[in-house]
Amino acid sequence: MMIFGLILLGVLLNAAAQLMLKAGMSQIGHFEFSLANTVPIGLKVMGNPPILGGLVLYVMSVGVWLLVLSRVQVSFAYPMLSIGYIVNALAANYLFGEPLTSMRVLGIFIIIAGVYLVAQSGGQPVVN
Repeated sequence: MMIFGLILLGVLLNAAAQLMLKAGMSQIGHFEFSLANTVPIGLKVMGNPPILGGLVLYVMSVGVWLLVLSRVQVSFAYPMLSIGYIVNALAANYLFGEPLTSMRVLGIFIIIAGVYLVAQSGGQPVVN
C-alpha cells in the first residue's frame, strides 16, 4: 500500500536526519551550555555540513509527513514513527558504536509489536 511507503520514507528521512545531527555534534564535541558559548558554538553548528544536511533531511521528512497526514488519521500514522527508534538504535550501534543492550533489544521488540498492532487496525483515509 502506498501509504506505508510514504510513512516509511518519512521515518527513514527523520532517522537519517537524527544520525546526521549526531555525526555533526560528534565533530563539534561537548561544550558548556552558557551565554558566552552561544555565538561560537552557534557558528560551529551553522557551518557544520552534517548538521546542515540533517536539517535538510528534517525539512524533507516534514514534507513527506504532511502528505501522510493528508491521507490517513493521525492516530494511525503517528505511532508508526516508532519505527524510527528501531532504525536509529540499529544505525547508532553500527555507525557510532552505541551499545545495544538486552534492555534496548527488548524495547525494540515491544515497539515492533506495538507498530504491528497499530498497522493491523488499518489506516482509515482522512474524511474531508
